[in-house]
Amino acid sequence: MAPSQISRRTLGLLLLLAAAAVAASPAAADDVVALTEADFEKEVGQDRAALVEFYAPWCGHCKKLAPEYEKLGASFKKAKSVLIAKVDCDEHKSVCSKYGVSGYPTIQWFPKGSLEPKKYEGQRSVEALAEFVNGEAGTNVKIAAVPSSVVVLTPETFDSIVLDETKDVLLEFYAPWCGHCKHLAPVYEKLASVFKQDEGVVIANLDADKHTDLAEKYGVSGFPTLKFFPKGNKAGEDYDGGRDLDDFVKFINEKCGTSRDSKGQLSSEAGLVESLNPLVKEFISAADDKRKEVLSKMEEDVAKLSGSAAKHGKIYVTAAKKIIDKGSDYTKKETERLQRMLEKSISPAKADEFIIKKNILSAFSS
Repeated sequence: MAPSQISRRTLGLLLLLAAAAVAASPAAADDVVALTEADFEKEVGQDRAALVEFYAPWCGHCKKLAPEYEKLGASFKKAKSVLIAKVDCDEHKSVCSKYGVSGYPTIQWFPKGSLEPKKYEGQRSVEALAEFVNGEAGTNVKIAAVPSSVVVLTPETFDSIVLDETKDVLLEFYAPWCGHCKHLAPVYEKLASVFKQDEGVVIANLDADKHTDLAEKYGVSGFPTLKFFPKGNKAGEDYDGGRDLDDFVKFINEKCGTSRDSKGQLSSEAGLVESLNPLVKEFISAADDKRKEVLSKMEEDVAKLSGSAAKHGKIYVTAAKKIIDKGSDYTKKETERLQRMLEKSISPAKADEFIIKKNILSAFSS
């Protein structure tokens, strides 16, 4: 076959792969597209109009706007003529400076084909934002419901979730009319999103104004009241820490043995089993003909582990076997392969799996 020729079967396969790549691209996967210095003018001012929020991660007003803006992004996700986007001004200062951003959040409308923005001065509810975008873009998009990651409890579900000995539960008792509760809501929603991949962690709330019996049972006298119900103490413990996202994330990581940052990404410590460190060091320093003996000891120790440590311990064993079979270069090559996979658009569960495996492989490289 000449280089310029291609079979229909091969062409069809290439087209399918291209379509899959487009469907899996970050812009297609996110309801609100995060723009950077590198891609801002590739996305804005082109063949669709754009509403852009310029924000700072530490800004209280930005945090309050976040859930409304996410709903807006979800609503306009299928509107091909409109882009709902955001720019982190802490990371991309030059873009924010270029468009005259001096306070946060600043919301600007960029008409199709134009980089001359119009500042949005209206209310910051999803209803007001959607009305503005529809008016400017000539669309008629309805507000979409965004699923919550917070588990909403009722008297019927309370015991089966909160008193489950296999779960660590952070519970907010709130009242719908409570101003402090409304202020906490977007932070609490984000917290639930951060830990939604951790099956053993539950972020929940209960309308204590409606379900007064449960509130009284747990001594709730003000709103919001936060209580932590760990696996080993279903009597509940008062949460007296800070109410910023970072405070909550630190608390959950310390109490539940998780390893996530405030964006929901696993840290470099995730998956590591401290008790296996001595055997890993012994394995690394052992001569090739002695490594199988160390592997046998590792398998014995892993068999004694439980919970997530047991699951992660099996990855240690697999890594050691691969190194014996394929040589010490295996860790480097496999780590590079996993990094390439992480740079693609993959599911959060797959990302967790690959990060944990990378972390464990790094233990064999040190």
